[in-house]
Amino acid sequence: MNAVRSPMAEGLMKRYFGHQVYVDSVGVRTGTLDGFAVAVMEEIGIDISRHYPKTFDDLEDSSYDLVVTLSPQAQHSAVEMTRTMACEVEYWNTFDATIVQGNRDAMLDAYRGVRDALEDRILTQFREGPAPRL
Repeated sequence: MNAVRSPMAEGLMKRYFGHQVYVDSVGVRTGTLDGFAVAVMEEIGIDISRHYPKTFDDLEDSSYDLVVTLSPQAQHSAVEMTRTMACEVEYWNTFDATIVQGNRDAMLDAYRGVRDALEDRILTQFREGPAPRL
């Protein structure tokens, strides 16, 4: 719903590579930006509170080199969208923290795990040279 994983990934990509690449975040359906996602991103100094959830249909550009999907449903939509494009589609199986139940601390830990896994994957996949210091 473009409310947790994708906005986190967009924020991280913009932090590390925002001046080098165009980054946009969409989902299969729109929802409301998740407050836990906002909170755990704020912990590392990234403000995603202004993120506006959108779908594949809302994309304003149609020329991408790479589309990274974070859920099976998004993977299917991305493959359909790029069927006639010269574009790579990669699926990064990413845990859905919204399924975790428990107290606030348990929920935040789940969201932090998603954030940290995305950050590790982004830096491993895209960096050239030593990792930036947080």
